[in-house]
Amino acid sequence: MKLQTLLAGTAMGAMVATGAMAEIKIGASLPLTGAFSIAGEKHNQGYQLCVDLINERGGILGEQVELIVSDNRSDPATAINQYERFINVDGVDAVFGTFSSRLTFPVANILARNGFVHPVPAGGALRIYTQGHENIFYFQPNAAEYVGSSVRDMINDLLAEEDRPKTAAVVVADDFFANAVEAGLLGLQVMDPADGSVVQDMAPGYLSEAGIEVVYTEKWPEEGFNDWLNLANSIKRSEAELIIALTASAEEAVQITRALQTVRAEPKMVYYSQGTQAEFYEGTGDASEAILMHTSWHPAAPYMGVLAGEEFSNQDFADAFQAAYNAAPDEDSAIPFAVCQGIEQAIIGAGSTDNAAMGDWLSARTADDPVRTILGRFNWSDVGLPEGKPFLMAQWNGGELQFVYPTDEFETSPLNHPKNGF
Repeated sequence: MKLQTLLAGTAMGAMVATGAMAEIKIGASLPLTGAFSIAGEKHNQGYQLCVDLINERGGILGEQVELIVSDNRSDPATAINQYERFINVDGVDAVFGTFSSRLTFPVANILARNGFVHPVPAGGALRIYTQGHENIFYFQPNAAEYVGSSVRDMINDLLAEEDRPKTAAVVVADDFFANAVEAGLLGLQVMDPADGSVVQDMAPGYLSEAGIEVVYTEKWPEEGFNDWLNLANSIKRSEAELIIALTASAEEAVQITRALQTVRAEPKMVYYSQGTQAEFYEGTGDASEAILMHTSWHPAAPYMGVLAGEEFSNQDFADAFQAAYNAAPDEDSAIPFAVCQGIEQAIIGAGSTDNAAMGDWLSARTADDPVRTILGRFNWSDVGLPEGKPFLMAQWNGGELQFVYPTDEFETSPLNHPKNGF
């Protein structure tokens, strides 16, 4: 039974070295190389930390857990093949989901066909959840199309009418997730790629509902784009008060920020769909000041989850991650940790690794009897989307990612507005 070399030195690696055999096998195909590699490696760390902590506490139902991770190289076809191998060759008992809507969409078909519970860490496009798959569960606040509702509500709730941006430039990567966020903001139709039918009409769009006129839009190709300065100049010439950049990765968010700094753009407000990671700040420095992002997790959130049958807080996670990897976690490592918590609770709740029973248990969760994680509490709709969980809005200020909205759940930092250029 071959484990990944990356397990060397971990509690799991030590267990294998002593000859003990894992009895519950869980497979995860992740983009450890390629376009999504930074987020993919952090997902790997989140999954591995959770499994290690579970094994240190005696495993699940008294059985140790083996995590089998394969690198899909950020390629959908490879991800499909790896999940098929997990099921048909490795004989895994359960799976953890992969990263990105682009990979999750085709993987969902394979897992549904094989009757596996599909816990999704990072696949927010609505069309993933409208295919009729059973036992798919999203471990973030909502589908990407609805992210803009948090942007709208933040503007309306935190700013006086005279201080709100009146115009917006919206630039978008031609990416599953970015396109989904765009649809909600601009009020576009969400189409089913299988038959071209309309899954959801997002009209009039969250920007329109906030009284914001879109004065410039642009979309760049998914791969190979590098004309950031020309894009930034076009954004600046639009004189938009709100700049929205919906990127496919934190690396793209760094590139657009540097370009906007170079051309000396001077918006009142900036919102990105990516950029909560430390790598974003490292790549942008002072230019990150007052840039807003939505997020599913924040270190200041006082969520109390469960691990190995005992309470396990968000702070417990942050401390354990720091100790294991000598670095602070971000949402790309926190979200997969929560997925692992959910699957552990499903196996315990079902009393076995029978995926049908696990799916029934997860589907039966309610607001009063939820899955409890470091991302908060989860119960899901019939299509697998969480219920009653707004996105968190965060903002970079003084090199710190601060939680700024909503203000009625726990302590927040004040919104830094307006942004005084890059």
